[in-house]
Amino acid sequence: MIGVVATLEIQDGKQADFEATAKDLMAKVKANEPGCLTYQLYKAKGSETTYIFMEQYASGDALKAHGQTDYFKAAQPGLGACLAGAPKIEMFDIVE
Repeated sequence: MIGVVATLEIQDGKQADFEATAKDLMAKVKANEPGCLTYQLYKAKGSETTYIFMEQYASGDALKAHGQTDYFKAAQPGLGACLAGAPKIEMFDIVE
């Protein structure tokens, strides 16, 4: 399994737009990607502009397939327009 943590800093005032796009994306991922075991957005406590996506995939193929979906590609411009900088993407291997 592969874990992904994407830390995103959002421009102040764009939180509602970001959350709406992210919620729509989460719903589509959860409905259509059985290889994506977790795909959840969190907002950092004590911050109005820091968010993370916590993701877990059954395999590298599932992660690759996620990035190639039409709805993921379609969400990128809306999410990107809200960012205050480049996202920090960290990838992890499961410890069993």
